[in-house]
Amino acid sequence: MSLAFSFHEDCQAQKPPNVVLILSDDQAWNDYGFMGHPVIQTPHLDRLASRSATFRRGYSPVPLCRPSLMTMITGLFPHQHGVTGNDPKPDKTLSNAEYSALREQLITRVDQHPTIPKLLKEHGYVSMQSGKWWEGNHSRGGFTHGMTRGFPEPGGRHGDDGLAIGRKGMQPVFNFIDESKNADRPFFLWYAPILPHTPHDPPERLLAKYRSDDRPLELAKYYAMCEFFDETCGQLLDYLDQQKLSENTLVIYVTDNGWIQATPDMNLSKEWGHGFAPRSKQTPYEGGIRTPIMLSWPGQITPKEYPDLCSTLDIVPTVLAATGLDA
Repeated sequence: MSLAFSFHEDCQAQKPPNVVLILSDDQAWNDYGFMGHPVIQTPHLDRLASRSATFRRGYSPVPLCRPSLMTMITGLFPHQHGVTGNDPKPDKTLSNAEYSALREQLITRVDQHPTIPKLLKEHGYVSMQSGKWWEGNHSRGGFTHGMTRGFPEPGGRHGDDGLAIGRKGMQPVFNFIDESKNADRPFFLWYAPILPHTPHDPPERLLAKYRSDDRPLELAKYYAMCEFFDETCGQLLDYLDQQKLSENTLVIYVTDNGWIQATPDMNLSKEWGHGFAPRSKQTPYEGGIRTPIMLSWPGQITPKEYPDLCSTLDIVPTVLAATGLDA
């Protein structure tokens, strides 16, 4: 079923909507202004929340990026799509070629299932992958356009060129939007920058805002990365406005999995060494699987906060409902 609201009755009489999926990477569910964080500033996502159906109690069925992203693109649980971890189990007895074969075997899972781009392509949509993408070349997920060449290209484990988006500007995304508009084609955009994900190397102008004598530097850097990510979201949303596309674009916002920034005062063992605190990423606690989920479509979705529980599993059927397709 789709998320717990109804589109207006005339939505299918409109031109098929564009769909933009914005994916935060390793961010705690409450690390936003609109979620009440007392320090982190996210004015652009706050603005998106003000015009969205906002589910403050959204959840991912898995607290790890690759299986979480596969769930969002297929609408299936990890035990159904078969991707339950980021990588094959390390095995020092295997040669590089043998380990690569295992990785390729994992990637073939995306060949076996419908995805949002595959389903929409049948109805005239073009689609673009940008940012994190684990499943080989973007075309294997059904994308008509993309930044990731994919494994076995050097650096192709989870994004290669695609990982530059956001951190190094937004022009490839803007070019795709322009091309789609000029061709009068509805589009699906996968915007999954590796933000605020490590490395936490924010612009100094943002880090300066969060530096404080009573705040660990690790935490200041993470806070600044959250705002850095918010800035890129603002650039994308503003571009849709400038191109007069916002009125017929469904924007969906979600995080792949949670994060609690580790700091020296937590006195974690040296063996921990992950950068994130226990009960967050990789765990089934709130800090690992909770995320706000927002959906904005002016004139079709009434801005409102919903108390309902919902899941990232609901994204695929919601996109299909909005575009007039059967789940």
